[in-house]
Amino acid sequence: MILLLAAFVPALVYLVWIRNTERYGREPYGRLLRIFILGATLSVVTAVVLELILMALLSMNMERVYEILGENQTLESLILAVVIAPIVEEFTKGMSVFRYRRLISEIEDGIIFGAAAGLGFAATENLLYETSALMSDGMTAALETAVLRMLSSALLHASASSVFGLGIARGVKQRKGLLPYYLGAVVMHGLFNYFASFGPLYENDFGPESYLIGLAAAFIIAIVGIVVVRAKIRQLDFASKHN
Repeated sequence: MILLLAAFVPALVYLVWIRNTERYGREPYGRLLRIFILGATLSVVTAVVLELILMALLSMNMERVYEILGENQTLESLILAVVIAPIVEEFTKGMSVFRYRRLISEIEDGIIFGAAAGLGFAATENLLYETSALMSDGMTAALETAVLRMLSSALLHASASSVFGLGIARGVKQRKGLLPYYLGAVVMHGLFNYFASFGPLYENDFGPESYLIGLAAAFIIAIVGIVVVRAKIRQLDFASKHN
């Protein structure tokens, strides 16, 4: 129960914070909660299935990958974190937003819907990581994991899926293409995962400082992302009110 609360309560608090960034025509909580639940369930399950399939295909072809990129024992993990996970997870979070596309009345709604799906996804993912830490290292490690992920990956998931949500809203309201927004979300997510993996990857080159470098960079990406997302909501909200 402690881990469940540690995973889901901060995500829901973030959702209220992002939702209230909009001053005019705020989204109903019930609607956002439904998208949050979809992100926490359907998006996660679909992502796990797709990632398992893609990782199996990658493992079957690692010799060919080594021929192209050079043999490295961390390469497979890096491809999962930086390429496969962002591509799959931003797609599955976008699925939850796309399901509610008919309820998008303003462009900024897509950003908030995206944040809801992303935070739901982050809550379930955080619960899984916290449970893993509990099983291997005890409750203290689980709570440390909860705090670390609450301050970093939860914000990353919210802001990255908000980018794709913005694209979905513009597709619905302005007939614009989704691909640039989806790719933007993927790149943002991939950069975050790269720096989150920086410590284990480069410990031999930079020593223990590699963990601090990676953690600091990951935090910066997550925080800057959510600041930009909230600024965009305010900008669009003001424009729609005064048009």
